[in-house]
Amino acid sequence: MKTHILLFLTFICAPFMQAQNVMTPELLWQVKKVSPLGISNDGQSLIYKVSTPNMETNGFDSTFYKMPVGGGEATLLESAEGMVPDKNLSPNYGYQLLHKPVAVSKITGKDMYSDLPESDAYVFTSLDYRHWDTWNNGSYNHVFYKNMKTGEDTDIMPNEPFYSPQAPFGGDEDYIWSPDGTEIYYVSKKVAGTEYAVSTNTDIYKYNLQDKTTVNITPDNKGYDTQPAFSKDGTLAWLQMKTPGYEADKNDIIVLNNGVQMNLTARWNGTVNGFTWAKNSKDIYFTAPVDGTIQLFSVDYPGRTRKMPVVQQLSEGQFNVTGIVAELDKSLIVTRTDMNHATELFSFDLKSKKFTQLTHVNDAFYSKLDLPKVEKRYVTTKDNQKMLVWVILPPNFDATKKYPTLLYAQGGPQSALTQFYSFRWNFQLMASQGYIIVAPNRRGMPGHGVEWNAAISGDWGGKAMQDYLDAIDDVAKESYVDNDRIGAVGASFGGYSVFYLAGHHNGRFKSFIAHDGIFDMRSMYGTTEEVFFVNHDMGGAYWDKNNATAQKAYNEFNPINYVDKWDTPILIVQGGKDYRVPIEQGLEAFQAAQLRGIKSKLLYFPEENHWVLKPQNALVWQRQFYDWLKETL
Repeated sequence: MKTHILLFLTFICAPFMQAQNVMTPELLWQVKKVSPLGISNDGQSLIYKVSTPNMETNGFDSTFYKMPVGGGEATLLESAEGMVPDKNLSPNYGYQLLHKPVAVSKITGKDMYSDLPESDAYVFTSLDYRHWDTWNNGSYNHVFYKNMKTGEDTDIMPNEPFYSPQAPFGGDEDYIWSPDGTEIYYVSKKVAGTEYAVSTNTDIYKYNLQDKTTVNITPDNKGYDTQPAFSKDGTLAWLQMKTPGYEADKNDIIVLNNGVQMNLTARWNGTVNGFTWAKNSKDIYFTAPVDGTIQLFSVDYPGRTRKMPVVQQLSEGQFNVTGIVAELDKSLIVTRTDMNHATELFSFDLKSKKFTQLTHVNDAFYSKLDLPKVEKRYVTTKDNQKMLVWVILPPNFDATKKYPTLLYAQGGPQSALTQFYSFRWNFQLMASQGYIIVAPNRRGMPGHGVEWNAAISGDWGGKAMQDYLDAIDDVAKESYVDNDRIGAVGASFGGYSVFYLAGHHNGRFKSFIAHDGIFDMRSMYGTTEEVFFVNHDMGGAYWDKNNATAQKAYNEFNPINYVDKWDTPILIVQGGKDYRVPIEQGLEAFQAAQLRGIKSKLLYFPEENHWVLKPQNALVWQRQFYDWLKETL
């Protein structure tokens, strides 16, 4: 009798036990985030931070650890303060670099009129009135150096209405000391107002502490110049994009020596994410997207061993090397992810080209889960191009069954679709809810050559949209795809893609989800903050009737022009503080769907920007996302 009861309990509990073996939205927000802080002052330990989501406080709890650089047991630290060298200290330790906001312009009503201290008005006479998720209140981040003895701060950009670090995401990587501590090199885009909004012309400036003069060392380049870094022997390198106004141009490594600039990656058909000098000052290590992943590369400094620099790919595998932490004697310390695992720290042996995992912060967590299978597939596009498509299969996949399937549309549009691990667009979580995910590396993505990367600009509704359809049509031929239950989801350009496909899918899709997507190209042009982006990718202004590329964008490629063909349920997500793809995009799309009688839902986050960053909001996002798919797919 006991045996029968036990078997009965096992039978009825099995589905619930199975449910605990796959990722859920709630479990995803138990995954810990690992952030390297650097190598300890004595060179013996690796210092890192672990951030744990805290739903109660709607934030993150941080703890700090150290472990031997070669791997081993981690030790909990009370604090990481003073544990790693401070790059912001000058070589002679007399000064420290920092940045802070400085009030430069009078923009607010209370600044303009002292007798109106409660005024919350803003007055603008040019663009750059807001950026990302913040309105311009007349303050600009400036670089300072602080006298360590007296505590006196000196602004190296006095009265300048310019930003350094760059807005909105720049940090202390945007300023460095010269090797002898007599100069400060910093990144800034020294144009203001409307010119600021239409330009990508950041430059690297050199400030002399002795005479307080500033010199632009990159005046000839009109695109981005960023990430300055010195080698041990005093050679300066930085990243450079050549094309003005093109934020996703090929990113090259430039070296300056004796007044001569040399492009180390000019002949290489790729784009650099970030780099670090080797200790020998003869090589540079860098990361770059390639074939749907991010890998380690090296390039030798010319004039040393070869007349022309040679780029070599050092690592290979189905993962992303997301950053280089430090170089040891024969290895690199790096961060690494894949679609099934959040960031951990690894050591990469430069001779054997093998990785050794150093931190194991989430290993026990993942060991309790059945993980999806990630497959690499190549699809031939309509114009006979070879396109990489990631296909993520549910845990415990059974090819004899049929599964609902999601076409994932990546944002950017020039963002690489690699082995990333997101806490929102998480493929592991999507697949674990029983969906097959089809994620194409369509036109516009880096990692497949410069030409493929550039092909999206001016052609948003063209070959990239066909790439999506080619990918889903190819995978849909598989017997395990339920062709009556296919959806399309995406954010940013991916949201635009969903809005556009909603009017062109010819019955392929049963449900849509669009997050912060562009719905009307005209109103996007009139309200987005980085105008250089729409100028380049849409070809220019909508009022330029003689501009064929722009007119095609605002007419043929504009989702709003095809709402009459919408016939499919759609969930629309919009952030209230998204100034990149502003609020009217989501509201217009929802209103159109409602007035057309199409089943639709608006998920609105008043305090979130282009992303959803607060843990509780993110969990609402996840629950609404999967509730919608259960209801409509």
